Amino acid sequence: MVKKEFTYKGKTLEELKKMSLTELAELLPARQRRNIKRGFTEQQKTLLKKIRVNKKITETHCRDMIILPEMIGVTIKVHQGREFQILSVEPEMLGHCLGEFALTRKKVAHSAPGIGATRSSASLSVK
Repeated sequence: MVKKEFTYKGKTLEELKKMSLTELAELLPARQRRNIKRGFTEQQKTLLKKIRVNKKITETHCRDMIILPEMIGVTIKVHQGREFQILSVEPEMLGHCLGEFALTRKKVAHSAPGIGATRSSASLSVK
């Protein structure tokens, strides 16, 4: 079984890493392209500096940071509201935001209604 090499819009990962930000922005969707052309915030700049320096686990509250090719392979802890969720950046995440992979809301799981809660619960058998 042959492992397929990752490509993003016809470019390999090595080609993407060699590109400048303006060249990369042309390949990304409109929202991300506008965000890059506008420039990064101070919080996003400090996150990029930390990633470039140590390539280790980095904690951040910056959920709106776009995943760039230089971030691939790095482990980032993204704030989730109450705690940090460990996120291992993979090539398929390129162009998405960090917050898309660290969900802030949990799935609501309701139990059975109580006795006499509503009219609909009257038909249920009482244990």
